[in-house]
Amino acid sequence: MTDPVIDPARLARLADVAVNVGLNLQPGQDLVLTAPAEALPLVRAVAASAYRAGAGVVTPLLSDDEVARARFRNAHDDSFDRAADWLYKGMANAFDQGAARMAIAGADPMALAAEDPDKVARANKANSMASKPALERVSTFTINWSIAAFPTAGWARQVFPDLPEDQAVAKLADAIFAASRVDGDDPVAAWAAHNAALKTRSSWLNEERFDALHFTGPGTDLMVGLAEGHEWHGGASTAQNGVVCNPNIPTEEVFTTPHAQRVDGTVRATKPLAHNGNLIEEIEMRFEGGRAVEARSSSGERVLQQMLDSDEGARRLGEVALVPYSSPISQTGMLFYNTLFDENAACHIAMGQCYSKCFLDGANLTAEQIAAQGGNSSMIHVDWMIGGPETDIDGVRADGTRVPVFRKGEWAK
Repeated sequence: MTDPVIDPARLARLADVAVNVGLNLQPGQDLVLTAPAEALPLVRAVAASAYRAGAGVVTPLLSDDEVARARFRNAHDDSFDRAADWLYKGMANAFDQGAARMAIAGADPMALAAEDPDKVARANKANSMASKPALERVSTFTINWSIAAFPTAGWARQVFPDLPEDQAVAKLADAIFAASRVDGDDPVAAWAAHNAALKTRSSWLNEERFDALHFTGPGTDLMVGLAEGHEWHGGASTAQNGVVCNPNIPTEEVFTTPHAQRVDGTVRATKPLAHNGNLIEEIEMRFEGGRAVEARSSSGERVLQQMLDSDEGARRLGEVALVPYSSPISQTGMLFYNTLFDENAACHIAMGQCYSKCFLDGANLTAEQIAAQGGNSSMIHVDWMIGGPETDIDGVRADGTRVPVFRKGEWAK
């Protein structure tokens, strides 16, 4: 049964947007769906919408915060170096046979805040290694995939700690529905117009072919070299299976691949990062030759360092994304404690794995070719926000000439 504070009609519209705009699910296509157990109302709505769209089989896989906490409080020590690799191999097999992938976000971002951070880090590392076969199909955009969100009580309590739970859930639901563009008379048309606007931005950046981006702002003076043959994307994209989909519901970004060896300078976060059940605040990093050689934060620094030590590529960038300060998600003034939303409130960079689709002819490049062109490889991909109302960005051409891209947090043209 749907929570009475969540309008079932709006939830049904979100499910339709997720299936028809996010996934663009094809007739006969199977769907692998992951979600927190609390998001079952949206899981059911997505399944109904998917079957109306002609889905073959919808297979839901549910997670639960209490089950996760039970592991940390009761499991033997060696449990934290293991993961269900058989599950991810099965998911990879489904994707290879043509299935689509949908994730519903909404788990309590601080569910593991009271647990041993070393065990959390070990469990996440084991899971990242085990999930690589499935995630490779996503990061290489082999299949059509998408992420949407459901307002669980645990998440709502983090975002609105001073409100009664039902009011917090209702307010988070309103924010999710608005950001996902499902409140108008024709959400599909609204998404078409939004995708067209993002396409205009990414097309201009692709025409300019900048060699680097120079970010400046309070605590930030960062030169981000761009990978050779990089390509900007935003909004709807075409997966390798030929399906045009929107990977993120919502989205406000245009993004591409930095050069893993050509990032230099200092950068300061403009928003906290919720990661592994911890809030990492006031991140500062210094890069040399593409590598983060210094990193600090006012809280959560132990978790930050563990993240950066995940593997060799974790200290290098895999994504740079541009989002104006006037983004609707930014203008809510909310910290969502969820990257799907927070990354769409500000320009951001991501530590770790790059996206092969952000290269010209990326689908036909080998991993070795992507690396040679500057693409990074890692078991992690963690976005953190570096943009705000005082952010300026210059596009730097190969000859050193500069073109204004952002001024005071907004597009310069």
